[in-house]
Amino acid sequence: MYDVVVVGAGPAGSMAAKTAAENGLKVLLVEKRQEIGTPVRCAEGISRENVERFFEVDKKWIAAEVTGAKIYAPDKTEVVMSEEMAGNEVGYVLERKIFDRFIAREAAKAGAEVYVKTACTDFERRNGFVRVKLRRMGEEWDVEARILIGADGVESKIGRKAGIIKTLKMNDIESCVQYLMTGLDIDQSYTYFYLGREVAPGGYAWIFPKGNSSANVGIGVLPKMAEKTAREYLDAFIEREGIEGKVVEVVAGAVPVYGEIETAVSDNIMLVGDAAFHADPITGGGIANALAGGYYAGKVAAEAVKKGDFSAGFLRKYDELWKDDFGKKLKRNKKLQLKFLEMDDATINKLAASISGKNLSEMSIRAIVTELIKAHPRLLWDLKSIFI
Repeated sequence: MYDVVVVGAGPAGSMAAKTAAENGLKVLLVEKRQEIGTPVRCAEGISRENVERFFEVDKKWIAAEVTGAKIYAPDKTEVVMSEEMAGNEVGYVLERKIFDRFIAREAAKAGAEVYVKTACTDFERRNGFVRVKLRRMGEEWDVEARILIGADGVESKIGRKAGIIKTLKMNDIESCVQYLMTGLDIDQSYTYFYLGREVAPGGYAWIFPKGNSSANVGIGVLPKMAEKTAREYLDAFIEREGIEGKVVEVVAGAVPVYGEIETAVSDNIMLVGDAAFHADPITGGGIANALAGGYYAGKVAAEAVKKGDFSAGFLRKYDELWKDDFGKKLKRNKKLQLKFLEMDDATINKLAASISGKNLSEMSIRAIVTELIKAHPRLLWDLKSIFI
């Protein structure tokens, strides 16, 4: 009997396993792929603060350190958030292949058993516990657990079977494609964001530096608004911007942009990371919330085992923790996303022009929107109460 079985060894799942094991629980972490950390399914950006909150930084898993961001409106109006403008809020572009394995190793060092190439095929609650069906290389077997933590990504099978989440609608999911390109002539100290319905309807295109003249060049589009595939939009963006380099990797995936869900638990079950729709609806970023959510899930699992209470009522302590931490931001940024989806490119150009060159007080979405509201109170009046 395990105290906790975690399905999925991304940052959220490994963090949950690590935290639960550090608190003395018997933990099994399973990953369906043969290698943890591959394929990479994100742009790999995260703020320094959100990494250092949980780990001492190891340069092995830092691909690039960025000191600012450049945002481009459809007409190429530039908004710069740089270190000298924004204080010391800087960020990292991770090497996720190394970072994800690092967290999984930390979980193993804390005592968790880690199985790769192992899939969870089903589960059922029985007599207050969970029987989890696993399969590895044709072999099938069951294990029992007091708590099952679903870190199985977007459209989590565990979450849907447990009745916690439903299939996402077309306006709650971003379709994303990304190339790792080499031989690029870019300033590696900035991340770059490109807005506009023509470039990326319902989303944005990005360039995230990865050192040595390489970068993640990607795009996310809202399928409900898109007329082409995400890859066709990405190829058009690269041609439009005159980006010259070699594509050495291609990844594609989906990012939930649902916003805050009511609960991420049911009896014996908790969801973390993308499985709990914890990605930011505006940026699509999910690593920071995955680490925090995984940490809280591991802590609450330890409390539940100590109390012998695995009911949804007790596990809602996990809901309280993640909502107090980043849930409000998910809710706020969902409102902001819906507001921006209403805007045409001319309006975005107008907004960008009004804050281009301004000295933003911090490097954050809040800082940008606060300045936009000051410049265009009528246009953004309904956001005033949540951003100012």
